Amino acid sequence: MVKIAYHHLYAHPLPEGHRFPMLKYELIPGQLLHEGVITAANLFEPELVAEETVLLSHDMAYWTQLRDLTLPAREQRRIGFPLNAQLLERELRITQGTIDGALFARECGIAFNVAGGTHHAGSDWGEGFCLLNDQAVAANYLIHKGIYQRILIIDLDVHQGNGTAQILEKEPRVFTFSMHGEKNFPFRKETSDLDIGLDEGTGDETYLSILRDVLPDLYEKHQPEFVFYLAGVDVLSTDKLGKLAMSKAGCKERDRIVFQFCKDHHLPVQVSMGGGYSPGIKDLVEAHCNTFKQGIDILGG
Repeated sequence: MVKIAYHHLYAHPLPEGHRFPMLKYELIPGQLLHEGVITAANLFEPELVAEETVLLSHDMAYWTQLRDLTLPAREQRRIGFPLNAQLLERELRITQGTIDGALFARECGIAFNVAGGTHHAGSDWGEGFCLLNDQAVAANYLIHKGIYQRILIIDLDVHQGNGTAQILEKEPRVFTFSMHGEKNFPFRKETSDLDIGLDEGTGDETYLSILRDVLPDLYEKHQPEFVFYLAGVDVLSTDKLGKLAMSKAGCKERDRIVFQFCKDHHLPVQVSMGGGYSPGIKDLVEAHCNTFKQGIDILGG
């Protein structure tokens, strides 16, 4: 059975004036349940990730400041919102949800986290609404436990996975691939194993052509045993922050390409939702739900 990590804290509201579409985290599972795509049995509530697991990817000094809620104000501004106990708990549950999802995916081929994709968090910094890097932590956990030795991270959020690249830059067993807006945030990029920077206004045809070409080559070069997929829908033309020009149909085809790639090569995949900032909440939820539907149709049978 396909498993999906969700906790009520995923939709924890931020102080008024902070730009972060928390509402989608509540609406996505609700919509999937309403349409009959999933049942309540597919959902699970993750616990808090253990400190020793966090420290496989994040520095002790940074983690201690998060844990004790003593992160300097300047560093909180870099994250984009003020740190508090509920937000920290939210991040700890999101990270454990991605780890659990990776373990579930070993059994049934695919698992999801309704949130996650916190790829801007580096080993000793938080940034861009990200405190801990869920997929980097999960990748290091799988390596540390000896579960997998070759992992591929496919990051198709519109923003570069700079924190993921930095955390895993000296870990040859994890290959980091990020395709993103070249002139978009973060303006200081890190170096992934493969970065593809896209021009503003890139649409479906160019985007999908690049993706179709690059995935087979990545498989041949790295021979992965497991995939983490960051499926941000901020690539949409309607996105307030994205600056690309993809349609919902194009975004759906992007997901189909990734999931078919995983199926063709017998690769379990954990999916985190990543960014999405379209002003129309209906369009935003639909685009995210399309990712679930594509993954379940292709890999969840």
